[in-house]
Amino acid sequence: MALMAVMSAVGLAVDDRVLVGAPIWFKPFKFSVSFVAYCLSLAWMLSLLPSGRRVGWWAGTVVALASLVEMVIIIGQVVRGKRSHFNHETPFDEALFNAMAVTVVILWLGTLAVAVLLLRARIADRASAWAMRSGIVLALAGAGVGFLMTQPAPGQRRGVSKVVGAHSVGVPDGGPSMPLTGWSTTGGDLRIPHFVGMHALQLLPLLVMVLVALAPRFARLADDRIRLRLVLLASATYAAVFALVLWQALRGQSLIHPDGATLGVAGVSLVVVTLGAYGSLRASPPSPREAHDAEDALASKDLVA
Repeated sequence: MALMAVMSAVGLAVDDRVLVGAPIWFKPFKFSVSFVAYCLSLAWMLSLLPSGRRVGWWAGTVVALASLVEMVIIIGQVVRGKRSHFNHETPFDEALFNAMAVTVVILWLGTLAVAVLLLRARIADRASAWAMRSGIVLALAGAGVGFLMTQPAPGQRRGVSKVVGAHSVGVPDGGPSMPLTGWSTTGGDLRIPHFVGMHALQLLPLLVMVLVALAPRFARLADDRIRLRLVLLASATYAAVFALVLWQALRGQSLIHPDGATLGVAGVSLVVVTLGAYGSLRASPPSPREAHDAEDALASKDLVA
């Protein structure tokens, strides 16, 4: 995937062809970079499993091979100057898109197997464990948004239309879009919740790493219970953001032009998160075992005295 990202970057520099309103090599570049992050995250999570490593190895291998097949098809279609997604122009194009659909299902099932292993695993650090579990469940939800994109858009008919499916909702694909991401600025775009969900796999574990790195400077973060609370709060917040952008996209609303309902839900969510963060950072009372250990330590000091 890293090699494909480099190759796609070269393609962006030397090939000026445009397809569906975007540079033709932009899609393979985005996909290959995304797969680099996705597969590295899964590999790291699999390395932490205390058991079930053989099943995890097979699941990871399935994900890697499915990703490779999908990228080969995407790049092959770019070389031909054709759309890779939703393309039913010829029997060959349709067969390639159907093959991609199969690889996506296989990739999703492979990731599901890893998720089951992580949900069952006993990982000592609870904050890390729940960051990984929440991250992979949200990634599965984000990947599942891709299945919504394959449904016929208004005016499309299976077996008749050359294109069946779309990223955008309420507007045609290829219209005005944001720089870098290519997301629609005039209508809904299902790539947004797809992106948000998929990258929970990296962002939630990254949060744990940041909390651990800050623990020496902030005493409260040294408490594993507080870190766990913050991770659970972040996971719930991330899920809420995912649901919000999915709802927004399905209503045909651009991310940068939210209506009153979207802003209202976002505002309520922000208040809840702020209160949750305040509550999570409050000092935790000692557990009964910790209180007992502290009493024993004091008694020992008194005896020594």
